[in-house]
Order: sequence, then C-alpha cells, then structure tokens
Amino acid sequence: MSDTSIERGQAALDALAAGEMIQDVVKRLALLDCLEYEKLRDTEAQRLGVRVGVLDKEVSKARHTAMDESGKATIFPAVEPWPEPVDGAALLTELLATLQRYIVCARDTAVAVSLWCAFTWLIDRVQVAPLAVITAPEKRCGKTQLLNFIGKVCHRPLVASNISPAAVFRVIEAHNPTLLIDEADSFLKENEELRGVINSGHTRQSAYVIRTVGDDHEPRQFSTWGAKAISSIGHLAETIVDRAIVLELRRKLPTESVQRLRHAEPQLFERLASKLARFADDAGRSIERARPNLPYALNDRAQDNWEPLLAIADHIGGDWPDIARRTALRISGAEREAQSLSTELLVDIRNVFDGKQVPRIKTADLLMALAEDENRPWATYNRGKPMVATQLAKRLAEYGIKPSTMRIDGPAAKGYSRADFDDTFRRYLSPCADTPSAPVAPLQIAKSVILSNTPSVTESHACGDIENPSVTPNLLIDNDCYGATAKTGEAARNAVEIEI
Repeated sequence: MSDTSIERGQAALDALAAGEMIQDVVKRLALLDCLEYEKLRDTEAQRLGVRVGVLDKEVSKARHTAMDESGKATIFPAVEPWPEPVDGAALLTELLATLQRYIVCARDTAVAVSLWCAFTWLIDRVQVAPLAVITAPEKRCGKTQLLNFIGKVCHRPLVASNISPAAVFRVIEAHNPTLLIDEADSFLKENEELRGVINSGHTRQSAYVIRTVGDDHEPRQFSTWGAKAISSIGHLAETIVDRAIVLELRRKLPTESVQRLRHAEPQLFERLASKLARFADDAGRSIERARPNLPYALNDRAQDNWEPLLAIADHIGGDWPDIARRTALRISGAEREAQSLSTELLVDIRNVFDGKQVPRIKTADLLMALAEDENRPWATYNRGKPMVATQLAKRLAEYGIKPSTMRIDGPAAKGYSRADFDDTFRRYLSPCADTPSAPVAPLQIAKSVILSNTPSVTESHACGDIENPSVTPNLLIDNDCYGATAKTGEAARNAVEIEI
C-alpha cells in the first residue's frame, strides 16, 4: 500500500474518531450552495482522505437523491469514474479517433472538440469557459450530429433548443450542466438578453447575473458559469464568437463516408465518459494550478479561450502540446480572426495610406479610394451607394479619430492624417500586412519543437512564439513562424495535415 493511501486511510479514521460519519459529511456538504461548497471541498476531501473528484461525485449523488425524494426527476445519468488511472494522451487520441468515425470534419476541428470535451469534466478546476460554437454555411453539414456527439461524452449534458435567458441561469444554478444549444441562428441573433447571459459565463469571476425574485422583488445572484456548446448556420454575434472556439463544418462530399452516430454502441461512449471522469479526478489539481505557455499570435481573448485546453494538452504530454498549439493558431490565429466592420474599415484605410504613400489625405479622396473595390462594403455602405463623409467620421470616432482641415494641392478641405491612425492601427490591427506586397511564401509547418532559453530581440510577437518569455525554457514553434509571410484563406487551411 502506498504512503498516500495510508495517509488517506488515517485521515478517514480521524474523521470517524471525531464522531462524524463520512456519509454524514457528504449529506452536510450536499446542503450547501455551490459557492460555500467550493470553499470547503478541498479541506473536507483532505480531512476524509479521499480525492476531491470522488467527494464531488458523492455530494452530487446526495443532492440528486434529495431531489428525487422531493419529487423532482434526476436528469443526468450517474457516471462512475474508470476504476484504474487513465493515460490522458491515449484517452484523447481514442476520443479523437472515435469522433472521426462518426463526424466529417477537419482534423483541427476534431482536435479542438476532443480537448473541449475533456475540458467540460474540469469545469470546476479552470477559470475560463470558452464556448464551443459549431458553424456551417448551410444546413445538412453535421452541426446537430456533432452536438449530439459532444453530448455523449461531455460532463452532465443538457440539450436546450430555443432556451430563454431565465432558463439558462436557473438551470445552470440548479444543475451546473454542459449546455448544448442547437439551431441558435433561429433565436439567438435577435435576443440581446440571452447573448448577455451566455457571455457573462465566460470567466468564473464574472459569471453571475442579478435578477429580482419573489413578490418582494428581492435581488438575487445567479451563476452562469458552465460549459456551453452552440450550433448555428452562419456566424453568430461578434461578442459570442470572441468568447468561442469556432468549429467550422462543411457538407460532406459523396466520397466521404462515416458511420451513423445513432447506430453506435452505447457502451462505447459510456466507457469514454467514465475514463474522462477518472482523468478529471486525477488531473484536476494539476490542471487547476497550470499556467500554460500561450502563442503570441493569438489575441488576448483567444489566449483566454485556449488556456484550459492547452493546460490539458500540456498535462497529458506526448505530441498533444504541439498539436494543440498548432490547432489553436490555425483556428483562432490572427490571420483567421473574424473582423468587425469597424476593424475592416481600419484595415482598408491603412491599405489606402500604404498604397498612396502619403502622410495626409482628403476625406473625399479617401472615400473614393475605399469605394473603388466593389467587393468591399464601402461601395454600397450608404443604402446601396458609397459611404459618405459623415458615416466615415462616425465610424472613426469610435477610436477617437476626427477629421481636420488641411490644405493639399488646392483649397482647404477636411481630411485625415496618417499619424492620427498610428496608435489605433497598433492596438486593433495585426502587425502583419493584410495584403502582402510581395508574393506569399507557402505556409510551412515545423515538424520539430524548438526549446529556447532566451528569445531573440528580433522575434515578432505576431508570429508563433509563445507567451511568458521569461520562463526557461520557452516553447517556440519554429523560428520561421510558420513561414516568412502569413498566408490566409483556404490555401492556409489546406496547407497542413497533423500527424498523431
């Protein structure tokens, strides 16, 4: 018997000697609300000599038993953790292979889904809960099937189509499920309150809403913290996407074939869920303390989204840390980042200044240059007509940029100076040019991971190097930052294949 087992056994004996039976402790803890239990769970588990995950399961069972006795149905099947320790890398590889047996999707999407499903079992151990947003341009691309697959292996799945804002925070408060919202495009885009509730659950610290309850309208705080997967045709609101790992699907080709998910053996997913439960029990404390290195090419919000998934990948080791970071860069990297309309305008204005090589430009000339490309929104921005000066000024005012009177080759006129944009360009746009002036080199993916003790002063944070440069050693994904220049669009997505 190991020293740890002896210590746990002694702790349990001490608790019994104190006159408190273990089941009494569990029942007492089951009566606490989520916040009170969160503060006591580690201490009580140590005192009883059991793993925190085991205590969580017993407390959860006790709560459901109390609900059953009061006439409420248990909506989540109990998942018994796998009886033996689980190899995390082998488990995630098995989950990935199973996903690809039933779902047609890109390898990057499959990797992200596998990590996200594991994350749902560690929701009580992490500080950020990225949304899993499943998107497709048309129907019959497998969105619902992927959502169903996630529901078979994630922690406490609860399918909820066309859900109201009140139902979201009340069901999270009561059950802490993994919420699976299907067909969100039919109701979420126009429901600002629901978007606000979903967005509030992104970080543990701010995952609350305040609502009045009862005849006295007493204010009460409700938790919105929990894992959420959302499927939609087309892209959702920018505030949703910004907090999400976007999982893009396409309609399968006639040559692509997968097995039907509804014909899968239930024992397959029961086994995977059981292993994920055991993995979360054993790895939870380590992942809770983890501070994974984050690729600089991800913006701040994308780094937050990927942090729990990269922590899982780092913990299981093997090829997964490298695979996870490459996946993060391809799914959420700067070259794939969805731009708001205002950001698109900044990009095009920067291109106008760079193309004309002028320090100042008249408003009329800038508007003419913006409207030259019929494929850009500015040619039809004004109800089918080109953008006008007042509309341009209103957009730029969001960034504190205002036109000034200047004299350029003629009488005085309103215009803009490049210097007034410099700070805004640095803050909101990628430092890499969106329209390269030189031919774009093929995207190269390094097959090796390089360890560097001291990052070079010439290394660009916009490339694939990793955050926390003071850490020794730093994990750097190839010094060429996946090629000399950024490659965008479909060519970049098709340029690589991950080997596992």
